[in-house]
Amino acid sequence: MSKKNVLHIKASINGDASKSNQLSNSIIERLKGTYSDYTVETLDLSETPLPFLTAEMYQAFSTPKDVRSQKQLEVIQPSEKAIKQIKEADIVVIAVPLYNFSIPASLKAWLDQIARANETFSYATGSPQGLLTDKKVYLAIASGGIYSEGMMKAYDFTESYLRTVLGFLGLTDVSTFRLEGIFVPNVGENAVTKALETVEEYSF
Repeated sequence: MSKKNVLHIKASINGDASKSNQLSNSIIERLKGTYSDYTVETLDLSETPLPFLTAEMYQAFSTPKDVRSQKQLEVIQPSEKAIKQIKEADIVVIAVPLYNFSIPASLKAWLDQIARANETFSYATGSPQGLLTDKKVYLAIASGGIYSEGMMKAYDFTESYLRTVLGFLGLTDVSTFRLEGIFVPNVGENAVTKALETVEEYSF
C-alpha cells in the first residue's frame, strides 16, 4: 500500500475541549489503523491563523510569477505554504465547529488563501476546472444543535458551503461526520458517543 499524506485542519477556538477536534481526532486514529505507511501534518488555525485577504495579496496573486516583486513574494508566502500543504496531501481531515450557522472565520481565511486561479482552479478550458484532484476529504462537523435534519437544517451553512467551495477546487470526494445536539436535552448526553460510533462503523 502506498504512503498516505494526511493534512489535519482544526478551526475550533476550544483546543482539547473542542468537540469537532475530538471527532476529527477519531478519524485520524482510524486512518492510522487503515494505512501502515502515513504521515499526519496538523494545521491548527486557532494557534497559527492565516491572514485575511488584502488588496496587496490579491494583486500579488494576479501578477505573473516571473515579475513579482520581493514584497509580493513575501506577502503571498502564507498562501504558497497552504497550497503546498494541500497539494501534497492525499487525505484532508477538517474539523469544523459550527459558529453562528457557518464556519469559523479562520477556516474561511484558509480557504481564501488556497482558492487561487491557476494554482487550485483554472478557467483555461472556458469553464471552471478544479486542480486539486484525486484526494479524499473528511469533514468533522460539531454543533450545539441538530442541523443535519429537521427544522434547523436550513440554518446550516457549514457542509453545503464547504462541499461547494472544495468541489470547485476539485475536491469532490467528501464524507461528513456529525457530532451534533450537544446542548439539546436528552440528546447531548449521548452526542459524543453516537458520533464516535459512526466513525468506528465507517469503512475507511
